[in-house]
Amino acid sequence: MSLTSVPLSEQIRIVFFGLRNTGKSSLMNNIFEKDLVIVSDTPGTTTDPVTRSMELGKLGPVAFTDTAGFDDAGELGSERIKKSLERINSSDISILVTRSDTPATKEEIAFIDEIRSKERPLIIASTYSDRPKNAEKTKLFRDLNLVYIDNIKKTGIEELKDKLVSLSSAVIREITPVEGLVDEKDLVILVTPIDSAAPKGRLILPQVETIRDLLDKECAILVLKERELKYFYDKLTIKPRLIITDSQVFTKVAADIPEDQALTSFSILFARKKGDLAYYIEGIKSLNSIKKGAKILVIESCSHRKQEEDIGTVKIPRLYRQIIDSTATFEFAHALPEAEKLKEYSLAINCAGCMVTRNVMINRINVLKENGVPCVNYGLFLAWANGLLPRAIERFPREYEIYRQG
Repeated sequence: MSLTSVPLSEQIRIVFFGLRNTGKSSLMNNIFEKDLVIVSDTPGTTTDPVTRSMELGKLGPVAFTDTAGFDDAGELGSERIKKSLERINSSDISILVTRSDTPATKEEIAFIDEIRSKERPLIIASTYSDRPKNAEKTKLFRDLNLVYIDNIKKTGIEELKDKLVSLSSAVIREITPVEGLVDEKDLVILVTPIDSAAPKGRLILPQVETIRDLLDKECAILVLKERELKYFYDKLTIKPRLIITDSQVFTKVAADIPEDQALTSFSILFARKKGDLAYYIEGIKSLNSIKKGAKILVIESCSHRKQEEDIGTVKIPRLYRQIIDSTATFEFAHALPEAEKLKEYSLAINCAGCMVTRNVMINRINVLKENGVPCVNYGLFLAWANGLLPRAIERFPREYEIYRQG
């Protein structure tokens, strides 16, 4: 898969953090050998995070992000700091950019402690290395992954890249969509509806990633629409190892295949890949105990033009009101609200998360857990609503047992 076809959600995230005017933007420009970010002696030049991608050895496709300084000033500065620090939760490798000629600040020390608490890889990029080094800071950082950088002479850049590549084994990578579900030479059917919600001239990201994963695993793939499934299935001389369908046509697909045919959905695959499938299963088990008139939060990770039968804003709320509680109210968001607001919700319903990293989804899940809010994802909810649980999770033994225990 070429770099241009690797979405940001599948790239290793490398994020620059640090105080203002420590050389973060200059370092970003030097790594890419072009002027990507405006560089100025004026504090606070970098406002919103800037992200660019490249291939980096064993790390593969990576995305570098330059952030605003976490000592930014004023009300707007506080918002920039908040946005920058949010990147901690999505970063796979963090780079603290700090001047070698100044003492360590409390913000820098607190940042290092934060990264260590999350057990994430950290590199210290010590800039202005042509100047006399601060002895106290040198001693403080000597046991860390320390690289000295001179942005003017452009020294230390290759050493930094080598250091990043050396951390490849420390990066926790996402599993692939069908990892552990198929073997070489298996036949897998993918049911991909082409309706008003489908993107013009292309497949949606989970479908594309699943196709590539199956090809990498030396499987045969039959891709078709739901209307053609029964016709081609009945003509097969070998039984498919698995059928993976778009969640919105679960009922149609299940009706057209034998009951003993393994079946799941793209959304369920991504619930496992991006999030915590077991936690979502617990959320499914809580559906019948949610109080009447509850407030439900639907979280869509990406922005897209809403169709008449949009799955998150139309289909799922309608099904919930039909099956569980007609008096429930729904609110829609692209991110979690503050804790006090979050406690108002009795349930969260997550999209598949295909456009964000696993780090982002796991952080979201941890916040929901801390606030006692159960959560399901689109695919699992639709499987449950259509009476296809536990069948749709039979290929996941741990989660299957969790569901059966309920």
